Amino acid sequence: MTIVNIAGVQMPSDKFNEISLREYFEYFQLKRGKSRLREKALDVVLDVRKFEIDLYWRRAAYFWTFIGASLTGFIAIQHIDSSDSEFWSVVVGCLGLVFSVAWYCVNRGSKQWQENWENHVDLLEDSEIGPLYKIVIGRPKPAKSFWHPKGFCERLRTIITGPGSFSVSKINQIVSIVIIFLWIGLIAKVLLPDKDDPAIIHEYVAIGVAVIAVFVICIWGRTDKNDYKGLTATKRKTTINLETKK
Repeated sequence: MTIVNIAGVQMPSDKFNEISLREYFEYFQLKRGKSRLREKALDVVLDVRKFEIDLYWRRAAYFWTFIGASLTGFIAIQHIDSSDSEFWSVVVGCLGLVFSVAWYCVNRGSKQWQENWENHVDLLEDSEIGPLYKIVIGRPKPAKSFWHPKGFCERLRTIITGPGSFSVSKINQIVSIVIIFLWIGLIAKVLLPDKDDPAIIHEYVAIGVAVIAVFVICIWGRTDKNDYKGLTATKRKTTINLETKK
């Protein structure tokens, strides 16, 4: 660890330092009775969390616009009988691939900050508004067993019309990965056309990818309770370079 001297005070230059739960409580005065700092921090966190969710959907709409336009352009080029159609197909395909990868990375970045503010709410809310965000109220489970006719009908009705513990952000990430593979497949089809194999093979591949994507969404797209276990907290240290140019 290198040491930076700022105004006569030696400070570690690490960008992030891990802190304990006790240190977190001390920073926000969570064990000192009524605290104006704690109350203000919770208000700020709730506002920023709401703002981050709003930004999440704005970013999704932004990328969907460009990805949709790229896909439309790619399909339109396929119907143009020109010697340059292959070149422009690859160009538009690469552009769509870049937008899709960027969307996937932005999804992960948005989720990281969304979880950050949600975790702050979990730690700050108890002494101010109670465990409001940590308590999840849902429908009761069917009283009958799955093999009972009424139990089966209740579960089927819940699956079709009831709520589900799915994570919107996780599903968006999975969809963005599918779009990435879609662009890779479209570019490969343009660059590596296989004249010997029938076109139905490509259709089977597309169907297989779609089936795998649906399976992954149903399994990994759910909200996982373990996502909020064993979390770590880090505190950033801001340093200023006081060296003057010669």
